[in-house]
Amino acid sequence: MAKLAGVAPITVSRVLNAPDSVAKETLRRVRDAIDRTGYVPNLLAGGLASSRSRLIAAVVPTIASPVFQDTWGALTETFANAGYQVTFGQTGYGDAPEDALLDPIIARRPDGIVLTGIMRSPRARLRLLAAGIPVCETWDLTPTPIDMLVGFSHERIGAAVAEYLYAKGRRRIAVITAADERARRRASGLTAAAVRLGIATALAPQLPTFMAPAPGTLGSGRKGLADLLERHPAIDAVFCSSDMLALGAIVEAQARGVPVPDAVAMVGYGDLNFAADTIPSLTTVSVDGPAIGRLAARLIIERAQGRSVADPIVDVGFSIIQRASA
Repeated sequence: MAKLAGVAPITVSRVLNAPDSVAKETLRRVRDAIDRTGYVPNLLAGGLASSRSRLIAAVVPTIASPVFQDTWGALTETFANAGYQVTFGQTGYGDAPEDALLDPIIARRPDGIVLTGIMRSPRARLRLLAAGIPVCETWDLTPTPIDMLVGFSHERIGAAVAEYLYAKGRRRIAVITAADERARRRASGLTAAAVRLGIATALAPQLPTFMAPAPGTLGSGRKGLADLLERHPAIDAVFCSSDMLALGAIVEAQARGVPVPDAVAMVGYGDLNFAADTIPSLTTVSVDGPAIGRLAARLIIERAQGRSVADPIVDVGFSIIQRASA
């Protein structure tokens, strides 16, 4: 390839492994030579020679949820710009599938592992610590990550939504939540704040709640609001663990002639691309998903290239986007 492109062999290596370090014209010449010949480097041989695979494993609950898509897009792009390839493994929302997936991932010794959430089984945590592979957990927050972490507090989100609705004069708050662990912690944060604000009491802290299978769907949101209104007709606000559930709740409210927000305010989570265009537009919690992906990739790259990381825990925070539904 070097002879065809008229460059040194080390330049071809840089094009293959660190393209952002090569001048644009040189990059073009080398890639033209590769395209003309159909050359595909032997990554297994290269990995054995350098002890670096240039492969990153990302373990995600689902590749279908729009909540995560911007994160995975930014993650993949950032790694690709640094010469790494990302492979995804889907676990669903339980410990057992993740444990089964982590064993073959660790055995293949990727240059880094990106995980969703912080709730690992003791076995998975032990194996990840023992492997010595850079690990970055995402979409959550804890002072004791396995290695590195980029995320935010789900409990604080719940508390912030309770305070927001309380400030809007809402006192009979209900919850529609998916059954996954992070969504339940948002609901828990909401409940704890409700007790503090006097919306609920320490003796009866449980707010009216509908639990839906994860991930939440529009149909589950409709079913959830119907159930809540039948059991607790006086509710005046609903916090949904996803925008999709909130959209379903709004559709159900409209079908029943329940005005939103006059009778029942709705708050979602995720600020998905339809949230601003629903009728009424959806008040929701926004998290910077692309920033999570970029930051997680940069932390892994730093560690994979032998550099220390000054701040291994990054809290990206969140914001409540006020719109017409609340």
